[in-house]
Amino acid sequence: MTASGEQVVLVVEDSEEDREAIQRALSRSHPELVLEFLPDGHRVSDRLRDDTSPHPVLVLLDLNMPGTDGLRVLTELRADADPRLRDVIVVVFTSSTTSADIDRCYEAGADSYVYKPVNFTLFRTVLQGAVEYWHTNGFVRPSAPPEVPVA
Repeated sequence: MTASGEQVVLVVEDSEEDREAIQRALSRSHPELVLEFLPDGHRVSDRLRDDTSPHPVLVLLDLNMPGTDGLRVLTELRADADPRLRDVIVVVFTSSTTSADIDRCYEAGADSYVYKPVNFTLFRTVLQGAVEYWHTNGFVRPSAPPEVPVA
């Protein structure tokens, strides 16, 4: 949270058009959220480790980006020992509907996988619903189920 109580959402998206659409959609439905944009995945870890800026409550991650793609970012975040990276909520927001991409993202630790529609009205509705789900849950990842002792 920022000093004024605003919550930061880190949007990792290479498309300027999609960044603008995300800004328009969320500024109307969630004006309390501060959107911070990164145009690619290679600086996500550094941003999440930056103690001079408010820690994002959620990462909205595009899957298909040049260079460091979303799957690689997600895999690196979940493998990191630093809880600032490992425990952040990650919503993959992508145009891919392939079951292989969906499976890979959930296997890598995505908290949500949301299809990015082309139609702006549907785009806004889907995005707002995904953010509202996590907002309603206090931007807290569900805790892992308790480990069952091996007999």
